[in-house]
Amino acid sequence: MIYIKALHIIFVVTWFAGLFYIVRLFIYHTEANEMDEPQKSILQNQYKIMESRLWYGITWPSAILTAIFGFTLMYIYDWWAQPFMHLKLAFVFFLYVYQVLCHRIFKQLKCDEVKYSGNQLRIWNEVATLFLVSIVFIIVLKSLTHWIYGLVGLVLFSAVLMLAIRIYRKIRERKN
Repeated sequence: MIYIKALHIIFVVTWFAGLFYIVRLFIYHTEANEMDEPQKSILQNQYKIMESRLWYGITWPSAILTAIFGFTLMYIYDWWAQPFMHLKLAFVFFLYVYQVLCHRIFKQLKCDEVKYSGNQLRIWNEVATLFLVSIVFIIVLKSLTHWIYGLVGLVLFSAVLMLAIRIYRKIRERKN
């Protein structure tokens, strides 16, 4: 059982690493669209290769293996009836929705459709961070009282993230 738990944690880590890095690649890919040729084409072709390898070689396999080992743990420990698990599963469900939406962006960029700005994608990148923080706190705290404090903390954390993105954008604008 501890091996299954270890494998679950390993694939959660690699899944999140893939989610964090893919959106960074989307940002760079989108910003390359503003460059002159031939640099634009060279960079965008390279980003397409990097995105495909990351997406199909790490992120999707990790998401699938995370689910397999996670459901195995739920079965072994009989966590189906636990309220904390219902909340965690809701967040995990929305994390998979996030991944499917990232997949749509991936396919758009593969077809040279740039629909989002670099700044919009920077904000999108932080959504995975919010899921990570939420899921970890839910699984560690397991108590309704602690969830209330956690929710307040999550709202404050979200506000700090949005403020950091805004400050970063202003710093970037000054440099340009």
